[in-house]
Amino acid sequence: MGQSLKKFANGEQSDNIGPMIENCYKSHFSNTEKWSFAEFCHAVCLTVEDVNEKLGSTQFRVTKIETLTLLYKKYEISRGKSLKSEEFRRMLHEIIFDTKVTGTGAKDILLYLFGVPVTALFIKQSVIPQAMPNEIFIPGVTSATVFLLAKLHMI
Repeated sequence: MGQSLKKFANGEQSDNIGPMIENCYKSHFSNTEKWSFAEFCHAVCLTVEDVNEKLGSTQFRVTKIETLTLLYKKYEISRGKSLKSEEFRRMLHEIIFDTKVTGTGAKDILLYLFGVPVTALFIKQSVIPQAMPNEIFIPGVTSATVFLLAKLHMI
């Protein structure tokens, strides 16, 4: 998770962002005249899904319905006005800064890194407490967990 954020912050993925936003605009927001609020929300969901797919492990949530309602009225989509590319960029900027990064991958990793060794320790202590010293067992289980997470491409 941290490596992806560093790439994003250093500009390594900035080359992908401009064309990605243009593709999202062309595929989801090219004709917004006479859109209902449901169609607008669906297009926003598809856009956030595309952004998450392109960026990899950096994940954004779909914003709250109140924010979507404000954006729907602010950019006058409710009045039948077509959304321009520049307005779409500003709107996407507002959506991303409103939701922030979810970091669900980081939560999962912390759960695995701390949960698996603690659970294994409790099982070991209840079944065979004297088989292996805890000073060797806990780092071994933690290392095995990190190795498994790396093999499954979760870290």
